[in-house]
Amino acid sequence: MSEILVNKLTGKTTANDITVTVGATATAKLEQGLTKVWGSYNLKDNTAYGAFNVSSNQDLATGRSQFNFTNSLSAINYSVHATSRWEINTTSQSQSQFCSATMLATGSVQTTTEDNAAAGTAEDARYITVSVRGDLA
Repeated sequence: MSEILVNKLTGKTTANDITVTVGATATAKLEQGLTKVWGSYNLKDNTAYGAFNVSSNQDLATGRSQFNFTNSLSAINYSVHATSRWEINTTSQSQSQFCSATMLATGSVQTTTEDNAAAGTAEDARYITVSVRGDLA
């Protein structure tokens, strides 16, 4: 097995243009495949478990929060993956919740969490994760 050890990758022609080739013809741009923002939070007490490129999390209302980015994205047509559950303890039964990204901006994303068992009643999640893929500004 080969191993390459580097501290920095820079495109030869353009600094951020690094192409990854898989097989004979499949290629992808390295930068486009990277997660630009991610965060893991307890919305009940606004505790961050871990985050990357998140400057702050705002509690907007019950079941609604906003994740503000440290570095903005270039456009609002980015991809968001948001999930939530009531408990973070893996030994207990998790309550069913629905989580969605409801408002996208270049510098933030808003999420809504609802209790599936209570016909869509807004509820703060004890554990929410958000990840964003798109182009940085």
